[in-house]
Amino acid sequence: MSRPSPNDLSDFLTDLAAFRTSDDGDYAELMARKAELLERIAADMPGDAEAAEVAALARTRANELKANG
Repeated sequence: MSRPSPNDLSDFLTDLAAFRTSDDGDYAELMARKAELLERIAADMPGDAEAAEVAALARTRANELKANG
């Protein structure tokens, strides 16, 4: 897993801002992207328990959103 680039983060934040202003898009997919970014950040920071926990919580929430369609 590679560290997210500034462009990866910028693209996510742009899409998040667009969703918040227009509700246009798939919230579950957006949260899956968030989880993926956080997982990549945590993978780049081995030994950081807090980063790993935040990523795991984000993944759990994203999976719940997808399951509930």
